[in-house]
Amino acid sequence: MSKVVRILVVGDIVGNAGKEAVLNLYPKLKKEKGIDFCIVNAENIATKGSGVKDKDLQDLLDAGIDVITGGDHMGKHRGDSDYIMQGERLLRPANYTKDPGKSSLVCSPKEHKDIKIGVLNVIGNVFMEKTIPAFKITQEKIEKLKLVTDIIIVDFHAEASSEKVAMGLFLDGKVSAVFGTHTHVQTADEKVLPNGTAYITDLGMTGGMSGVIGRKKESVILKFLNQPHSKFEVTTDDVWLNGALIDIETSEGKATHIERVSEPFSI
Repeated sequence: MSKVVRILVVGDIVGNAGKEAVLNLYPKLKKEKGIDFCIVNAENIATKGSGVKDKDLQDLLDAGIDVITGGDHMGKHRGDSDYIMQGERLLRPANYTKDPGKSSLVCSPKEHKDIKIGVLNVIGNVFMEKTIPAFKITQEKIEKLKLVTDIIIVDFHAEASSEKVAMGLFLDGKVSAVFGTHTHVQTADEKVLPNGTAYITDLGMTGGMSGVIGRKKESVILKFLNQPHSKFEVTTDDVWLNGALIDIETSEGKATHIERVSEPFSI
């Protein structure tokens, strides 16, 4: 008998405030929304908002997060992170540098061991450095995942909206869901595409929303004015968890529903 699995995907976690939002809100959301599986992008989770560290990743796993994806900042703090080397539940983009780690995995929800979910992490080519063609490697990786499961989720960490839209259309009917990360601004274009793939251009970010994509506004504005400025510090005001809920029918891996999630959090 076919089942429906509900997956929460969470946009780029920025700094400690973003991490605390996930750690505190996820248990409540899991219970209220009936969530079976959770994927978070954590490439900005380090205290200063760039890279990942072991303790942060362990905190996410201890909170019940199933898979952690990354992006172009995965190389930061590399010497600190055993997870990037071991990669049991942590992914880094398939087409970004030759750093250690893996870009895809297949695992099961804790309460549904009979269901297998494949997750793939890819980075865009537009405005990105050190990347190899995203579409070709995505197709190759999906063909391998299809040998194990029909439920496949793709985190496409990319700058250009057009590239994300193209990837969604390219993968329609081949995967269960494609969600964009990286720009930190949640888009309002969530939909189930004609052939059964859930899509959203960007999940947005999880962290302080009072500044500029997670950073305090003062130094960012000074930079745009071509004036001396300090380093971009992470803002901890007006914290939100942003992402999406996706329902997937398990027999064929087709998405049946997608909706945006935006939850406030008080530190």
